Amino acid sequence: MTNHDIHVIGGGLAGSEAAWQLAEAGFRVRLSEMRGSGEMTPAHQTDGLAELVCSNSFRSDDAESNAVGLLHAEMRALGSLILREGDAHKVPAGSALAVDRDGFSAGVTAALQAHPNITIVRERVDTLPAEGLAIVATGPLTATGLADSIGAATGAESLAFFDAIAPIVHFDTIDMETAWFQSRWNKGEGKDYINCPMDKEQYLAFHQGLLDGEKTEFREWEKNTPYFEGCMPIEVMAERGVDTLRYGPMKPVGLDDPRTGRWPYAVVQLRQDNARGTLWNMVGFQTKLKYAEQVRLFRTIPGLEQAEFARLGGLHRNTFIRSPELLDPVLRLKSRPNIRFAGQITGCEGYVESAAIGLLAGRFAAAELAGHTLAPPPAETALGALLGHITGAAEAETYQPMNVNFGLFPPIAGRSKKADRKKLYTARARAALTDWLEPA
Repeated sequence: MTNHDIHVIGGGLAGSEAAWQLAEAGFRVRLSEMRGSGEMTPAHQTDGLAELVCSNSFRSDDAESNAVGLLHAEMRALGSLILREGDAHKVPAGSALAVDRDGFSAGVTAALQAHPNITIVRERVDTLPAEGLAIVATGPLTATGLADSIGAATGAESLAFFDAIAPIVHFDTIDMETAWFQSRWNKGEGKDYINCPMDKEQYLAFHQGLLDGEKTEFREWEKNTPYFEGCMPIEVMAERGVDTLRYGPMKPVGLDDPRTGRWPYAVVQLRQDNARGTLWNMVGFQTKLKYAEQVRLFRTIPGLEQAEFARLGGLHRNTFIRSPELLDPVLRLKSRPNIRFAGQITGCEGYVESAAIGLLAGRFAAAELAGHTLAPPPAETALGALLGHITGAAEAETYQPMNVNFGLFPPIAGRSKKADRKKLYTARARAALTDWLEPA
């Protein structure tokens, strides 16, 4: 570390963003990434930095009435590398920001490799650095050695939940005589999703197939680990009731089957996964079904009878620390203040949220290296609301992964319509961010 000002451990979205912010501030960064050193995680497939392992969507890009869209806007205002490359590798997805996952990762990797202040080292780090500033952004799949070191430093066990990966289908194997292009309510370009319709009989048979299908067996240490509600395996949703999927990822509202002119009984949607449009992922179809069972069952979906899969669904255990108890307001570990944490290991959920906390960790560390203190962003901003949830607003005993949402923001005074209230949140956030960036 003698040739570097700070050590960033982990080259996912959070670590990549943190390294970029520090390097842009003029500080020398050692960025350690385990993948590429002969090591791999259960979820990754490449050694690319900021690889997307589940969906290719950064969710809504609407900064006027959506909390994650507001977070996008705030990160762009702060020079986010992740949002820059997301915008550069955007693929059609209605009002959402979805990306070509390979192009996006390659873009982030190239930017970090080219930066004169960043040295990328392919290595596994097994212990927390004893001295010098460091940011731990190893994500929810932190290697055992480092996880043990974190446990020793915190004196508390990490929490855990399961996360699941959705399948990806080759476009040229989808039957477009049955399926059709349409966004729900024709939002965005109006043709950003492929829709596979089901009648009642087909849906009920599919639902039963999910219940009966052979699932991945849990290891002993994985038992009794809760799922994260925002990434629930589809067969677990099916267990909650026969109509749960029809009110969730398979809801047919706002989608007119061109063959009938009516909404189907249920719909399976696919979203473009790469810039060429050759790969499409099954929206909301993260699963723990065994591979052979996935192929058999998903080929019963109308339009996917001959589907070929570029990737099948999977399941892995994610871990995160009890951040509200362990971290201070600028993401330092209270027991080891030379160490900051960032990304999903802090308990934030989602690509954008992970990158946002990496951005803040990088900026807080840069300020410390420069000899001054950077105040946390106001709670009225998306960045501040998310940070506040992680570092103290949430109850430590019941802490669970959380996406950014307006429920994390200070409430708006008075009563107003739901749509108006969202706009009030975003207008207030923009003003608060401006004041934070340009203090009087």
